[in-house]
Amino acid sequence: MNDYYSVRVDATPCSEDITDLAAACLADAGFESFEPDASGLTAYIPVAAGDAAAIAREALADFPIDTLFDIKSTFVAGQDWNEEWEKHYFKPIVIDGRCVIHSSFHTDVPRAEFDIVIDPKMAFGTGHHDTTSQMVRHILALDIAGRSVIDVGTGTGILGILAAMRGAGPVTGIEIDLPAYENALENVALNRVQMNLVHGDASALAGLGQADFLFANINRNIILGDIDRYAAALRPGGTMLLSGFYDDDIPMIEEAAARHGLEESSRLVRNRWTALALVKRH
Repeated sequence: MNDYYSVRVDATPCSEDITDLAAACLADAGFESFEPDASGLTAYIPVAAGDAAAIAREALADFPIDTLFDIKSTFVAGQDWNEEWEKHYFKPIVIDGRCVIHSSFHTDVPRAEFDIVIDPKMAFGTGHHDTTSQMVRHILALDIAGRSVIDVGTGTGILGILAAMRGAGPVTGIEIDLPAYENALENVALNRVQMNLVHGDASALAGLGQADFLFANINRNIILGDIDRYAAALRPGGTMLLSGFYDDDIPMIEEAAARHGLEESSRLVRNRWTALALVKRH
């Protein structure tokens, strides 16, 4: 059963910067999905992770902004997560007028060049978060047709699906979380694209060969820990897209990238969330 803990985090004071930063801290601790609001946010983590409230308290213990957090945890039995997303969060979104992202339960959907159907369940990646939407913008700008792509931490599969729609191939997504991997399989089928999926972590890259593009929209700590593997899986001259971190984190990301022959070619920043494009030197 796909059971979760729902952790309510009320913040005093509360602002968009505080909820965004709290979500980033919680994501580093293993939380998978977030619903921000005017007084804080609700975060979800699999039951298997352990004491959810304690994990949240530890993740927010060194919060850099003077904030008081009230944290409560509630068990949520496996359920129809599509219904929950429809009621609470997920609405159709259009990015740069070219890409519309919606779920199969939506009926009034704007038209766009690329129409992506995502039934997210508890997997991350609907396009609403700044990290995902900026990765989408990068992909829309890439000359990607006929080029190979690896998407690490694919979540719902959204980035790989868009790459496949734009003519990339082969496209491979890697996902460590089993429910997210299964969700990505469903979304690939919904969109009728060619995308291979691997259930595993960054160690799976060793068996895939080098790609022209590598995407990783995860979080700062995982990126820093695995960037050597990312670089090894990228062809010389290839492009790596990284997101899931704040603009304050750019120097440490670039320092780690430089050690593996990667140089920044462009960046997108919105609400302090950043998506970097890096090119691997020949």
